[in-house]
Amino acid sequence: MAVAERTRTQKLTFFTYPSCTSCRKAKAWLAENGVNYEERHLFKNPPTSEELLEIIKMTTNGLDEILSTRSQRFKNLDVDINDMSVSELLEMLSEEPQLLKRPILTDGENLIVGFNQSAMKNLLS
Repeated sequence: MAVAERTRTQKLTFFTYPSCTSCRKAKAWLAENGVNYEERHLFKNPPTSEELLEIIKMTTNGLDEILSTRSQRFKNLDVDINDMSVSELLEMLSEEPQLLKRPILTDGENLIVGFNQSAMKNLLS
């Protein structure tokens, strides 16, 4: 019951990629629990620089929490992200969303990166 009440008052945004296993698990959990959300295909409708800035503000560990450093795309980067300005970095992430961990679920105040069932329960309770 608490989940349904929470979803009526908060807009959840779910950044996902269909072939991502963690994304599919998170989506199934949301469906099983009757959670309403706005689904955004991470590659077709990536977060804007402004949205990414808001997402980073919600992290505990900053960029490390959302940056997929194990991805092939990250390993192939021809830049040192430590030498980039914040605006350059945000623009790059918006243009190259495959550099982001997924899924990303946010209600605008809280953030969950990856499939984390206990965090999802806490967010919605």
